[in-house]
Amino acid sequence: MSKPLGPYTPVVRAGDWIIVSGQLGVRDGALVPGGVAAQTAQAVENLQAQLASVGATLADVAKTLCFLTDMDTFATFNEAYVAGFGASRPARSTIGVAALPFGGAVEIEAWAYQPVAK
Repeated sequence: MSKPLGPYTPVVRAGDWIIVSGQLGVRDGALVPGGVAAQTAQAVENLQAQLASVGATLADVAKTLCFLTDMDTFATFNEAYVAGFGASRPARSTIGVAALPFGGAVEIEAWAYQPVAK
């Protein structure tokens, strides 16, 4: 799991909720080559790693918020997103933005729900 690229906490548990900060398609401190498909696949892998660090999985994700710098890549993004999430289909919003940190093509934030054992 890579270190945060800025002054933030990558994953936080707040009661039964797990909030994962936006994940870019970054590996070893650099964007992966291959455009939106490769960056989406890597962002999902990074998301999985953050979730695993608190004992959660993609199946626990209730909502994602996705950002794309080029909405013309929406279909390609969808294919990579579906491949990464498998059968899991959380609620999702996808927003077109002018730019992302480090020149990224995609960023994925997630909210997961996992009741805390009482």
